[in-house]
Amino acid sequence: MNELVCELGVLLRGWRSQRGKSQLETALAADVSQRHLSFIESGRSVPGREKLLAIAEALDVPLRDRNALLLAAGYAPLYPEQAWDAPQMRAITAAAERMLKQQEPYPAVLLDRHWNVLAANGAAPRFSGRFVDLAKWSQPRNLLRLTFDPAGLRPFIHDWDQVARSLLDRVRREAIGRVLDKTLQGLVDTLLAYPGVPDAVEYRSDSTDMPMIPIGFVKDGTILRYFSMVTSVGAPTAIAAQELRIECLFPADEETERGHLRTPSAP
Repeated sequence: MNELVCELGVLLRGWRSQRGKSQLETALAADVSQRHLSFIESGRSVPGREKLLAIAEALDVPLRDRNALLLAAGYAPLYPEQAWDAPQMRAITAAAERMLKQQEPYPAVLLDRHWNVLAANGAAPRFSGRFVDLAKWSQPRNLLRLTFDPAGLRPFIHDWDQVARSLLDRVRREAIGRVLDKTLQGLVDTLLAYPGVPDAVEYRSDSTDMPMIPIGFVKDGTILRYFSMVTSVGAPTAIAAQELRIECLFPADEETERGHLRTPSAP
């Protein structure tokens, strides 16, 4: 049996398991016969490129991993992989830069799939700088580390346990393809190792079905209440585009909005 074809079968079975789908469900969604899918998974058949992509679509496989499936089947990768700020990404990054600017006077950041801050509007560092000395944090700053580290934003976060659970739950839900890669899993392990972080088996957010994540910051005895919303690139055709997210922070009530705008150090 060809080793590449065997690897393809292993990868497809892995994604089916990850999605909790049977061969029949997957075959119906991809418009292939269950027998054909079985032959592919067992290494007895090599699908055409379009059929393989249909199976990948049915399993919601991320673009980066679709390239791995194509290579395992003997095809060239289809989805370009370049840096987020490569010339080919200019249309997307220009739109992202405009969104960051339009979010003023409230914070907004551009994140990669591992929660590293790639770009930010002027309000973001000014806001975080009200609580921590950002100069002590190397770049690219990781938003999760900055939030969970006891030397970071954590001491200023109201209702820490609930926020931590919500964020840990969100990491899994917002992972590309809902799968934690090794780097992201390592980051989660680091977060869980900080003292006072809810145990891994405990984190189930009460806000799983909410379209926004509430978070409060304590400043001068006052709780500033915000919510964050995330924007991603719709129907991406490049790996970097699929893995970019824009996170925007909004005041959750009028009192916070007034306090945010009248504070001299606020944006």
